Amino acid sequence: MEKRKQMKNTVQVCIDSLQDKLFGLSRDIWSCPELAYQETRAHDRLVRFFSEDEAWRVESHYKLATAFRATWGPAGGGEGDGVLNVGFLCEYDALPGIGHACGHNLIAEVGAAAAQGLKGAVGEQSELPVRITVLGTPAEEDGGGKIDLLVAGAFADIDLVFMAHPAQQDVPFLPGVALTDVTVKYHGKASHASAYPWEGVNALDAAVLAYNNLSALRQQLKPDWRLHGIIKHGGVKPNIIPSYTELEFYLRTPLFKDLCDLKAKAEACFRAAAAATGCQVEITSSSHAYSNILPNATLANLYENNGKALGIQFQEESNNFSGSTDFGNVSLVVPGIHPFFYICSDAVNHTEEYTEAAGAEEAQLCTLRTAKALAMTAVDVLCCPDLLRQVREDFARAKLEQEEK
Repeated sequence: MEKRKQMKNTVQVCIDSLQDKLFGLSRDIWSCPELAYQETRAHDRLVRFFSEDEAWRVESHYKLATAFRATWGPAGGGEGDGVLNVGFLCEYDALPGIGHACGHNLIAEVGAAAAQGLKGAVGEQSELPVRITVLGTPAEEDGGGKIDLLVAGAFADIDLVFMAHPAQQDVPFLPGVALTDVTVKYHGKASHASAYPWEGVNALDAAVLAYNNLSALRQQLKPDWRLHGIIKHGGVKPNIIPSYTELEFYLRTPLFKDLCDLKAKAEACFRAAAAATGCQVEITSSSHAYSNILPNATLANLYENNGKALGIQFQEESNNFSGSTDFGNVSLVVPGIHPFFYICSDAVNHTEEYTEAAGAEEAQLCTLRTAKALAMTAVDVLCCPDLLRQVREDFARAKLEQEEK
């Protein structure tokens, strides 16, 4: 117990010693928002951050052009000595138009800080057989970079995985919801809208009907199912009957397996609109659907206890946040935790106000405190084999329960 306490103190001292560098890292990413799979500057900045410490082995462009891996260790033994590989994830993509309105610059900072804190603590305890891996995971907002990395084998040797996401309150666990996207393209026939409207086939009518069909469908859906979208292309000029329109919708359900049911209902609405207007329709989805996050009670409880020791005030009842993340897919493969943390702002995610809050110095206390709690949670598991066993049992149990639902 004394060793664990000492290691947790070292985590805090180490992260505090890097606070200026960590804030600089976060601000640099925040100041130059980049979209999914295009995060070249954020990638380079994080690679430079870890490369400046010669103890880290850094691989840039790791399996994806804007992904990276930084590894430290193994400490306390060789490759075959039961080394526990602890992973920390960094996100850093932004949103179109409003930049880091989901605070991914802070996610990157938390991952980097927690990894450095754990390295400092483990380095003083040479008998612990530990490796630390940091993965830079692009394209959470659009595409699913973590799923790409899963497929490429990037998580194959990782035993535990940690990250944290900024939000409106401190919560050790929220399940998130499963997500798939649907793109719908209607093809009609152009004609003069005033002189020869009967010669046209109106693709905009199809798009509007589809949008309204989905609005009517909502009243027949389960309360926690979601569908929402936009008309991305609606025509080119009022006096030309639109020959082409395009919609993009997101479909969400609490459980991954329910996505198929919701998608079938939505596709019926899209096809009905095509039939009603005489348009041809194309319906496509990305190859990466996001899963809900599997719970891990042991990790969540450890994180909450460590957070409380640092002054984090957790809400007794969380708001019903229904966002989605590709971390859910990781949680199906590797035991992990994905808490949410308050950043001293009442703004809500995906707004201009949250963009400002994510870049503000006021967010730093909460961000670094979260990083400390994550690293301290890793210390608990590293120092106590019984806790590691419980984490793995929770993981197996949660997978089985989800399969049975």
